[in-house]
Amino acid sequence: MSLKYEERYATHPSDAKNYDTNRLRDEYLVQNIMEEGSVNLTYSQYDRLIVGGVVPTNKALTLKTIDPLKAEYFLERRELGIVNVGGKGSVSVDGEVYELEYKEALYVGKGKKEIVFNSSDDAAPAHFYLNSAPAHEVFPTVKISREDAIIIELGEAKNSNRRTLNKLIVSDTIKTNQLQMGMTELHSGSVWNTMPAHTHSRRMEAYFYFEVPSDQAICHFMGDPKETRHIWMANEEAVFSPTWSIHSAAGTSNYTFIWGMGGENLDYGDMDICQTNDLR
Repeated sequence: MSLKYEERYATHPSDAKNYDTNRLRDEYLVQNIMEEGSVNLTYSQYDRLIVGGVVPTNKALTLKTIDPLKAEYFLERRELGIVNVGGKGSVSVDGEVYELEYKEALYVGKGKKEIVFNSSDDAAPAHFYLNSAPAHEVFPTVKISREDAIIIELGEAKNSNRRTLNKLIVSDTIKTNQLQMGMTELHSGSVWNTMPAHTHSRRMEAYFYFEVPSDQAICHFMGDPKETRHIWMANEEAVFSPTWSIHSAAGTSNYTFIWGMGGENLDYGDMDICQTNDLR
């Protein structure tokens, strides 16, 4: 089994204003998340959130601990959110198996020792997207199907931002320590997400973009609302968003993205709106 990981460090907003394109991508963009036969993890100093991907093919893949955690096993002091963005697969949690179809989610609580990933069809493997955050309390493992999600319709076609928001792993559906995850699907003809843009000082966020056609791209906007920056992204790539940064994007076609958050509060509505005509 191939286990790969890297670390990312927190940056000051004043420093980020001086970054060129390559430095912005090095600090915030996460690429090569989904590789067949591999577990790929990126450990961020922003609320110590980990993003990653697991693509099992002809054999199962196990989520092992990594050195920065200084832990006997991965979830010794952490909780885990999983969303399947590929073919049908399953996740075994200390021997109990959970089947995950496309766009279904699984929350795994602190203290679970053996997390094993399988694909139902090697020719169409599951792509498991992971978010993990520190945890202090033990909560049950819960599968969240599409029917279990809280669904909110947002935006308007005339503003090119009509979208369906699916709250998957949030305090309104299950109990978590700090991790929250959801999925937003852009309707055909709409390209803008998270408009008006916002920041939230008590939690960071990571976006994972998928269902992006191979000949299309996402332009992700970040930075101080008065001095924004952008990062061009492709399918199945993620980006870290610090607490001081907006997180919004426009695509050259419609797409879907998974948002994941870690921080000190679980109030989804806790945000500071940045009016669109005030962005710079």
